[in-house]
Amino acid sequence: MGGRAGSWRSLSDSEGEETTSDPQPPLLDHQGAHWKNAVGFWLLGLCNNFSYVVMLSAAHDILSHERVPGNQSHVDPGPTPIPLNSSSRFDCNSVSTAAVLLADILPTFGIKLLAPLGLHLLPYSPRVLVSGLCAAGSFILVAFSHSVGTSLCGVVLASISSGLGEVTFLSLTAFYPSYFLLLTSPEPQDPGGEEEAETAARQPLIGTEAPASKPGSSSGLSLQERWTVFKSLLQYIVPLVLVYFAEYFINQGLFELLFFRNTSLSHAQQYRWYQMLYQAGVFASRSSLHCCRIRYTWALAVLQCLNLAILLADMWFSFLPSIYLVFLIILYEGLLGGAAYVNTFHNIALETSNEHREFAMAAACISDTLGISLSGLLALPLHDFLCRLS
Repeated sequence: MGGRAGSWRSLSDSEGEETTSDPQPPLLDHQGAHWKNAVGFWLLGLCNNFSYVVMLSAAHDILSHERVPGNQSHVDPGPTPIPLNSSSRFDCNSVSTAAVLLADILPTFGIKLLAPLGLHLLPYSPRVLVSGLCAAGSFILVAFSHSVGTSLCGVVLASISSGLGEVTFLSLTAFYPSYFLLLTSPEPQDPGGEEEAETAARQPLIGTEAPASKPGSSSGLSLQERWTVFKSLLQYIVPLVLVYFAEYFINQGLFELLFFRNTSLSHAQQYRWYQMLYQAGVFASRSSLHCCRIRYTWALAVLQCLNLAILLADMWFSFLPSIYLVFLIILYEGLLGGAAYVNTFHNIALETSNEHREFAMAAACISDTLGISLSGLLALPLHDFLCRLS
């Protein structure tokens, strides 16, 4: 027994010497790097959407009130503005909140439309810097504005910040395969894939080397290749356009008209609660990819259009008895919208090759902006029509 034990110890020692000659990175560090990248992108997305969301949530206040001398807020201490039509059951502003939506989305639409054509030529660092400066400028301009027009200029800056930041950060994820590996199920991977993912995971999210110098960059794709990739993305782009068209038609076309007079909440407070519940639903569903994944995103588009039909019908028939029921519908609307967004880009990331992924992520992000822009254009005439109903 002693001889066997001694031989066992000597064998273990010899194996230990062989393994120590080629040290392997600890598994804990490997997993930690994955989570650091995931948390880093989560924070980037949170900060990038902040100014955009704040401007939309304050849309009713921006249009309802103007700054007066000595007043340090957008809430006018004077009487409530007169509705567009006092005989209407809707408490309307003279201008729809869709005007703020268009100011907050059209610059983003322009950036995303041009991004796949040449934005990759600009390094990531200047893009992030410009995005941050525009976000800061938007808050300063709106905070110190004395008119709606000046406030809308601040909203435009927020749109530039959000659009440039979104297309930048989504493209940047293409250089971090470990980020997508983390979001997939922990099934066994091939050794080569694990080694590549681990190497990328150990690279800092914001480093000294430009990501464009990495072999997975899409900067060398021809126009024909880009068009081919774009056509393959339509199965994901079209449902996401429909989801965002329906939900922002609700948000900026119907929210301000869903006014319940039999509650203790004022019109402005009701509008803020609608926006808050919607964003809470989006936040929860966008952060739930690790728990729930949806392959067929067209089902989410159908459900979101059904939400639009229900709330639009309520504009005419007023069959929803309580504002709390509307609260539940809006929370559900946000859950659908966030799930459609995160699952769309997750599916694209998994189904595109390394050389096409950067372009695919930048091209697909135009879908939500297109849907939002279309909804804003249609919500403006709808607002005027409904507000003139007796």
